[in-house]
Amino acid sequence: MTHQRQCTHMTSDTQGGPPGTPTQQQQMSQQQQHSSAGGKNPSQQAAPDRFGLLGLLSVIRMTDPDLTTLALGTDLTTLGLHLNSPENVYKTFQSPWVDNPLRPEPDFKVPACYLHNPPRLQPGYFSKFQQDTLFFIFYSMPSDEAQLFAADELASRGWWFHREGKVWLTRIPNTEPLLKTDRYERGSYYVFDTNMWECVRKDSFHLQYDQLERPPNLPRSAPQPGGNPGISIPSAK
Repeated sequence: MTHQRQCTHMTSDTQGGPPGTPTQQQQMSQQQQHSSAGGKNPSQQAAPDRFGLLGLLSVIRMTDPDLTTLALGTDLTTLGLHLNSPENVYKTFQSPWVDNPLRPEPDFKVPACYLHNPPRLQPGYFSKFQQDTLFFIFYSMPSDEAQLFAADELASRGWWFHREGKVWLTRIPNTEPLLKTDRYERGSYYVFDTNMWECVRKDSFHLQYDQLERPPNLPRSAPQPGGNPGISIPSAK
């Protein structure tokens, strides 16, 4: 009896349990067949590639509104743009982040009395202008005849234009140069600074005569070398 029970116990262990249940060998063979056939567990399947062909399905189906806006854009007519309007679009469209359209600009009309060309500056006017006005005309009207007349008037008042420094300068009144030769002189001068818009004093300034612009040869030109008798450019031989 004891030997019969032991055999029955060994048989039940070998068969893997009660009748109707697969044995351990059957389970292992089924797993090998499943792996050889290429089958995978559904829980272990990888998610589709968002940036591949399968990822386009979510864009085509338009299930995600943010993704649809990013991929396909937005209908401009929903933002208040009248694309078929004969007028310019920018008059009504303000911004993609603003709900209300742009308020139209007021229609300003310039009075007729302002719609005329200013009269030409006559050479005789420049002698009545202040010094700052002459500097303003010279620097603000390049390549204009008014610039030439302003330079002529400044030269008549004793100012000289320094070609290298692009500034106007004049000797301080009642002073004499510390050193004077045929080519240069050294002394105290007033230099008009365009950044500060004022005259700045320069002491012991080395002035080369060949760096000075000669006054323009106008019909109303001042006597050479100008109103400042201290600075004179030697005549060319």
